[in-house]
Amino acid sequence: MNSTDAEPGAPAVATQRNESTTTTPVALNVLGLHKVYESRGRRVEAIRDLTFTVDRGQLVCVVGPSGAGKTTLLRCIAGLLDPTAGEIILDGTRVAGPPRGMAVVFQEYGRSLFPWMTVRQNVERPLIEKGMKREQRRETVVAALAAVGLSDSSDAHPWQLSGGMQQRVAIARAVAYEPSVLVMDEPFAAVDAQTRAELEDLVRSLWLRLGVTVLFVTHDIDEAVYLGERVLVLSNRPTVILEDVRIDLPAERDQLRTRSAPRFGELRGHVYALIQQAKEGHRPLQERDGE
Repeated sequence: MNSTDAEPGAPAVATQRNESTTTTPVALNVLGLHKVYESRGRRVEAIRDLTFTVDRGQLVCVVGPSGAGKTTLLRCIAGLLDPTAGEIILDGTRVAGPPRGMAVVFQEYGRSLFPWMTVRQNVERPLIEKGMKREQRRETVVAALAAVGLSDSSDAHPWQLSGGMQQRVAIARAVAYEPSVLVMDEPFAAVDAQTRAELEDLVRSLWLRLGVTVLFVTHDIDEAVYLGERVLVLSNRPTVILEDVRIDLPAERDQLRTRSAPRFGELRGHVYALIQQAKEGHRPLQERDGE
């Protein structure tokens, strides 16, 4: 299965080029992130110390065992949850609330779309809030829907579409917003295997064409290796980074050839072994030395 292309003759979605955000090669900087939940005398240390960067234009995946703090990390990055310590820097500015330069695609696409709005209206809504002029909004929405293969569904309502098509609407909405960083929270967990493969190829196709920075959170090891340039493997709670795995596969990937390549198998096996170590409580050497 090859990467998904835009519809023939469709207008191209404009590549995000915000002049105020292109002065540094680092799009996202997570520095010493620490999160503790406290309630009624109970203290749970969810994240102990996370530090990593995502360079502009990179596609980085995050995996870890269940309960590893992936959702907590994402909520902190998206400005939806205050960290206990540390900070998150987006385009040189500290995140202290939902940042304007970020778009998030959630796993539960049914809850993120407005059922009373058409597909076009759903994609257009953030652009209105962004203050984009009417004609520019129209052109941007047309281009975004064409990029995800939904030009003929612009007047439909989300409840009239399949799950995979609804998630395409969510992706179109995020792309149309032209974010500096696109955060995706297990976006394909609720769709069938064939649709999932198509959506994976769609994300890589859009990423290659638009140059947007992507942080992709998933529990699927194969998906992380197939999609990413890097895979951040998280430890068990309290969370630290177990390893930052470089994915040295070709930029052009194919569901059949890439996944059957010996190097893909080696990388998948390595990440799988790290996840098993995380489940057994393995900690990075530097953390053990500091204890």
